[in-house]
Amino acid sequence: MNTKTILIVDDEQATRHGLKKTLEVWSDGRFDILSAADGHEAYEIFERTKINLLITDVCMPEMSGLALLKNIRSNGYKPVVIIISGYPDFKYAQEAIRLGVLNYLVKPLRKKTLIEAIEQGLETEANMVRADYLEKIADQGLLKLEASKEYTNSSISEAIAYVNKNLPKQISLKEVADAVHLNSCYFSAMFKEQTNLTFSEYLTRKRLQMAKKLLMTTDLQIEEVAQRAGYQTAKYFIKLFKDYEGVTPSKFRKITELDEAPI
Repeated sequence: MNTKTILIVDDEQATRHGLKKTLEVWSDGRFDILSAADGHEAYEIFERTKINLLITDVCMPEMSGLALLKNIRSNGYKPVVIIISGYPDFKYAQEAIRLGVLNYLVKPLRKKTLIEAIEQGLETEANMVRADYLEKIADQGLLKLEASKEYTNSSISEAIAYVNKNLPKQISLKEVADAVHLNSCYFSAMFKEQTNLTFSEYLTRKRLQMAKKLLMTTDLQIEEVAQRAGYQTAKYFIKLFKDYEGVTPSKFRKITELDEAPI
C-alpha cells in the first residue's frame, strides 16, 4: 500500500517551510509531505507523483492557486483541495467552490484549524477512493437484483446464496437446482422470471465482479485470478472478461490502479 502524499504550494518561503514542518510533525511519517514554491513547480510534481491532498495559496505570481487547480482538473488529476489566502475574498471563494475546493482558510493559520481541515480532507479523499472503487467493480444489474432480493422467490434466494458461496468452484445449473430441490428446467425458467437474467449470465457476471475486485485489490497473476473466479483456463477468462468489460484483465488492472482499495 502506497503512502498518501500531501502537497503544499505557497510562494512565501517562510509560510511554506512552516506549513511543511507543522505537517511533518503531525504526520509522524504516516504521509509524504511535499512542497512547491509556485504553480508551475507544483504541476511538475503532479506529473510524476500521485497527490492525494493539495494545500495551495491563492495569490502566487505567474500561476495562481485557482489557475493551478483549473490546470490539474483539466488534466484529470483529482486531489482533495484546501485553499489558503492572506485575506478573505468572496470572488475567490466563489470560484474555489465552483472548482470543488473542500476548504478555504485565511492566514494566519491556526494549527488546530489547519490540522482539522487536513484530517477532514483525508477522510473525504478516502471516501472518494471507496466510491470510485465501488463504481468500477459494480454491476448495476446485479445491484438492482440484490436490492430487490426480499421480493424474490425463496428457492431463488437460496440458489443465489449457493452460487455466491461456491463461485470459485465449478457450478452447473443442475447442481444448483438439486441444491434447492427443483427440477432443472423448472428452476431455469423460474430463475429467469425472478431475476431477468439467465442462470448462466448471473453466474458469469458474479464471477467477473469477483475477478474485478481481485484485479484491483491484489497482485495475483491473471491465471490465479481466473481460477479464484471459477475459470479453469486463463484464456477463456480473458476472452470473456474482454467481451463484457471491453478491455483485457491486465488493461483493466492498469487503468483502475488505486493507492488504497477498501477491504
